[in-house]
Amino acid sequence: MSSSALRSALCPVVPPHRAVRPVRAPRSLSYSLTLPGELRSAAVARASVGAVLAAHGLERFLLPAQVAVSELAAMLARLTPGKDLYVSVRHRGDALRLVVWDQHPTHRDPGAERLCGERRSRALWLLAAVVEDWGGEWGVRAAAPPQAGTKTWVTLPR
Repeated sequence: MSSSALRSALCPVVPPHRAVRPVRAPRSLSYSLTLPGELRSAAVARASVGAVLAAHGLERFLLPAQVAVSELAAMLARLTPGKDLYVSVRHRGDALRLVVWDQHPTHRDPGAERLCGERRSRALWLLAAVVEDWGGEWGVRAAAPPQAGTKTWVTLPR
């Protein structure tokens, strides 16, 4: 292949004066990722959410969102070791919503289910404090059928 043919096959480079534009917060966005049920996934979730927020000019949510998602990923990896965690980050209506879905099975015994829920809530004391400080909400609910497991969600308003 001649050098002129190779040059014409390459993608053009955007001039530097056009490459960088100020980032505006989007009206809505949605990202999701799957992580292994391992403690190191908390760091990956934290970095991933930070990158998404920075890329979209949503730095105002950076601190509480990173604390929330890393706390959720770390705690849920302990509950369901070796099983995937699904993380969702959404921004709509000037609020940020994080959801971490784990594959923890539903307990058949109501007493065991209640105890498991209490243990989960106690383990998330730092999450609760951060979300409350930022005027947000959080909660836990069973995944809707046909899915199994539990979804823990956080909403952070502007």
